[in-house]
Amino acid sequence: MKVILFGEEKEKIESIVREVGFEIVEDNPDFIITFGGDGTIVRAESTYPEIPKIALKNSLVCKKCSKFSNDEVLRKVIAGEYKTEELFKLEASSGEKTLHAMNEMILHNVDPRHAIRYTVSINNEQVGETIIGDGIVVATPFGSTGYYRSITDSCFELGIGLAFNNSTEQSDHIVLKEESVIKLTLVRGPAMVYADNQKIGIDLKEGEHITIKKSVGKVVLVRV
Repeated sequence: MKVILFGEEKEKIESIVREVGFEIVEDNPDFIITFGGDGTIVRAESTYPEIPKIALKNSLVCKKCSKFSNDEVLRKVIAGEYKTEELFKLEASSGEKTLHAMNEMILHNVDPRHAIRYTVSINNEQVGETIIGDGIVVATPFGSTGYYRSITDSCFELGIGLAFNNSTEQSDHIVLKEESVIKLTLVRGPAMVYADNQKIGIDLKEGEHITIKKSVGKVVLVRV
């Protein structure tokens, strides 16, 4: 089995990966072995989308890492004693620009001194009035334990979650069905849309909108 190692301290696991029987390569891998925590898995998915990920723990926060030791995980995978789990991602598009996220899409004010105004439509129906605040988080279940949770003090296991960031009026978080289509229209800006911890984003000007929905692509995690 051919693998690419991914993580800031990936050199720590090179010897055991080779010893178990994996071949470490630079391209065309069968698996990506991530060494870190949940954030490492997210970064690996952004760099190597849709290639199955084997998550090894090198962090206190790794909800998708196995209860088994890293050594046991590798030996079980090489023996074929594993299953795969598929997670959906989010896709955000505005004009010709598109982003994909495993955790969340975030609409945020560019200037932290000034709030933005925006409207939210779900499946072509506007929800409420214009919202004033710092923005909104649109999260997957995997991402609901991150920024979404810090705003709502909650998380969820199914659907797509909306969390309103520092809005001037009370705006309760919403959990939608997985197939929902969310449209965010910027009334007053400027603002930017971010995907996970990726460096690139989409700039939005007043009057522009972005559509966020379930992506066709999936995250594939190896489970033992």
